[in-house]
Order: sequence, then structure tokens, then C-alpha cells
Amino acid sequence: MIKILCVGKIKEKYLVELIADYKKRINKYHPLEIIEVNDVGSLEKEGKLLEKYINPKDYIITLEIQGQELTSEAFADKIDKTFIHYPTITFIIGSSLGLDDRIKQKSHYALSFSKLTYPHGLFRGILLEQIYRAFKIINNETYHK
Repeated sequence: MIKILCVGKIKEKYLVELIADYKKRINKYHPLEIIEVNDVGSLEKEGKLLEKYINPKDYIITLEIQGQELTSEAFADKIDKTFIHYPTITFIIGSSLGLDDRIKQKSHYALSFSKLTYPHGLFRGILLEQIYRAFKIINNETYHK
């Protein structure tokens, strides 16, 4: 299972459609669940909301500007190898405030897509596209290039 924990809800119709499309594509390869918690304007409170959905048996990947950057191929390899030892990979996307330190401490891996800052909803779409791309790479299917 892939679980994506997000702070904030997507309101823009075009982003809702983008996310739904990639969720459908990914589900052909692996079950995917997206869980949204409210953006309450406090890292500590948002951290407590996220913690309710973090299973200690999951492999936790936090999305952080200071995290490690990977190529699409390396990201696919990371997903493929992680599923050997963990049944669930949980990606955590914080709010515009970032992530509470307690959430960062639970992380097995801090991942960055760039030093750039992205709008929350657009970034969620980018993450889903990269997860989809990873499954295409893992399965040696065309799409990647």
C-alpha cells in the first residue's frame, strides 16, 4: 500500500482531476490511499493530526526541501526495494509551515523534489506523477522517456 498523508485539502477542480487521474493510474499497480488533515496554522497541531495516521510498521518518507534529491530511476529503485521489507510506504506532505519535528523524527527518509517551493496541490500532483512513473520504470513499461 502507498499512503499519502497531506496537510490541507485541494479545492481547485483541475488539481482534483489531476490527482484523481494519477490515483486511478497508480491503483493499477498498487493500492493507494490519500488522507488529508486540516491545515490549522500550527506545526504542533498539524503534527498531532498527522500522527493519528502514521503506523510504526510503515516506511515513512517525509517531503522536505532539505531532503535528498533523487532521479526518477533512483526513486523507482527506492520504492521497489522498500516494498521488499515494508508492506506500506507512507509519504507525508506538510503545510506551508513545513512539518513538525516529531513527524520528521519518525521519518525513515527525507525526500526533496527540488529546492524550489511548489503550491501544495500542484506538488501533490507532481508526487503522484512520479510514483506512477516509478511503477512504469519498475515494470519496464514505456512512458518514462
